[in-house]
Amino acid sequence: MGEEGFSGESALLYHRNPPTAVLRAESIAPVAATALGPNEPLLPRHFRTHDLRVGGDFVTGRRVLLANDDVRIAYVTANSASELYRNAVGDELVYIEEGSARLESVYGVLDGCAGDYVVIPAGTTHRWIASEDSVVRALVLEAHGHLGPPSRYLSVRGQFLEHAPYSERDLRAPSEPLVVDSTEATVVVRHRDGMTRYTYAHHPFDVVGWDGCLYPYALSIHDFEPIVKRFHAPPPVHQTFEGPHFVVCSFCPRPFDFDPEAIAVPYNHANVDSDEVLFYVGGDFMSRKGSGIDQGSISLHPSGFIHGPQPGSVEAAIGQPGTDEYAVMIDTFRPLFLGEAARTIEDEEYAWTWSRGDDSE
Repeated sequence: MGEEGFSGESALLYHRNPPTAVLRAESIAPVAATALGPNEPLLPRHFRTHDLRVGGDFVTGRRVLLANDDVRIAYVTANSASELYRNAVGDELVYIEEGSARLESVYGVLDGCAGDYVVIPAGTTHRWIASEDSVVRALVLEAHGHLGPPSRYLSVRGQFLEHAPYSERDLRAPSEPLVVDSTEATVVVRHRDGMTRYTYAHHPFDVVGWDGCLYPYALSIHDFEPIVKRFHAPPPVHQTFEGPHFVVCSFCPRPFDFDPEAIAVPYNHANVDSDEVLFYVGGDFMSRKGSGIDQGSISLHPSGFIHGPQPGSVEAAIGQPGTDEYAVMIDTFRPLFLGEAARTIEDEEYAWTWSRGDDSE
């Protein structure tokens, strides 16, 4: 199994049975059925993901909130196991906001919990098993291509460099083989034109061992070590992953600028080449007090819109030693379209919160 025409990362998987024996194939609901609309009028948006209905699994329960030709950003509240699934379009990145879940794949078992990023390479046959005692809330990024650590964190031979905010020891791979003794099995495959359900003569979980550098892995946001400076550090210092025309960043508790002459407050800013998505997942969201942002909120600040801290946040930040928040940021370098699900959970007053004065008191 290899990427980029076997000129990229690859792995060898040792199956007990031929993984190619297909008995039947049927088309199912096409992915393109998800209706998308432009961000018009051009406005910052706030979506309350916890208002989405609970139920479903990690695959069919996804509600697409934002998307373009490079990535789809979905949210899921799963309380059941998914079918066997394979994404043939690109890699997937799942951030578990709440609860715990098990990723079962041809590579074995990988357990995830709140705070974990889970990277699943394209073409990996897998399923998600949600914990039985609670709902699992997660953000799902479906890339049209491959994603991984930023190239500037890696040596020319692929080792993490000393200045990187995380390293090999922070990554968790599948712990053991997962061998299922059964005959026929169905696998749902997502492809560019829709989805197809294949029936195979043998269950794909018959891999007794594998080796190589292409496999699913998990990284906890709590193992991300923020890069700090004496003066203001721009968002690229928080970068955690990069994909085709988008990046993913982790905002974690960190000290404010500590030079005696530094002005340690949040700044107004304009990211002129990106649509900026922030998913708030824990802590005290100081710069957003008074705007309605809370855990589970997703904000969209499009290119062409200057944004920054809410009124009163700058004054509140003076004298504070640092931040106490966790958030996942996705910056896309092409405009994002809005999914139908996003419209149903939008706080339509968010765009005007900068002109209302300080509502935090």
